[in-house]
Amino acid sequence: MSRSETRKTVLVAGAANLVLAITKLIAGLLAGSSAMLAEGAHSIADTLNQSFLFASLRRSERPPDKRHPFGYGNERYVWSLLAAFGIFIAGAGFSIFEGILTMTGHGGTGTAVWLAYAVLALAAVLEGASLIRAFHQARMETRESDHELVEHVRRSPDLTFKTALFEDSAAMIGIALAAGGLVLRQITGSEFWDGLASVLIGVLLAGLALLIGRESTVLLIGRAADPEAQREIRAEILGAPGVTGVDELLTMHFGPEQLLVAAKVHFSDAISADQAEDVAGEIDRRLRERLPIVRHVFLDPTQRFVRKESPA
Repeated sequence: MSRSETRKTVLVAGAANLVLAITKLIAGLLAGSSAMLAEGAHSIADTLNQSFLFASLRRSERPPDKRHPFGYGNERYVWSLLAAFGIFIAGAGFSIFEGILTMTGHGGTGTAVWLAYAVLALAAVLEGASLIRAFHQARMETRESDHELVEHVRRSPDLTFKTALFEDSAAMIGIALAAGGLVLRQITGSEFWDGLASVLIGVLLAGLALLIGRESTVLLIGRAADPEAQREIRAEILGAPGVTGVDELLTMHFGPEQLLVAAKVHFSDAISADQAEDVAGEIDRRLRERLPIVRHVFLDPTQRFVRKESPA
């Protein structure tokens, strides 16, 4: 369910951003508003990013092969990293540059401010619908994980979904900043406030890009399962008959829906090698049932060494 829900979230966000990218740019040019142009650049960056994220969903579904025996799940994080660069360059860079031009008296001119307000109202509706869709997915997943909403988003390895959620949240803040800049421009008659709103939108997008980039980097390097999942895995292994201890437990995500488990396991001396192999197979089966994201389980049987006291 998680993959299909993420696909719907990305498609809804992409459709909303495509419509808004065109209307914001037109409104920005007619109103002579750098804040609206910044919002247009924001929506263009988001549209490109949603395309990246949708491509990542398709490419990560490819089955394992000889060159990639663990599959292509990590490709989701590569495309999320590209999305972060897109936000930073196409969104933040343009917005800050355009805002500085306006603040220094080199911005554009226009009179159709009413159109800018109308587009912002439309943007609030469309971005709000996209944000509601992302929150709906988050709430569905929190019911399955028994975590609070914020904690679930923080722990989730599904960076495609998190990027859509973060982008939609930033979009709503950006709309508020653009509206504030336009209102202050009309009240004071100074273009400075419109330019300042554009710069603030750029700073917001730069922060968003850094957040997504950091998350992508951590997951690309190889992030372990969260502590709660590790405790469940350890408990499942220790609960198997003939297991007397777990010396080392290693986990790593290969995409949001695949988890590798490797452990050094102590087996009782009372069971044979064949019995230990059967127990390992049962552990593999039970882990996959308890945690469906577990796809690969490697158990290394070890022995406990008892230090013997040297004779006096």
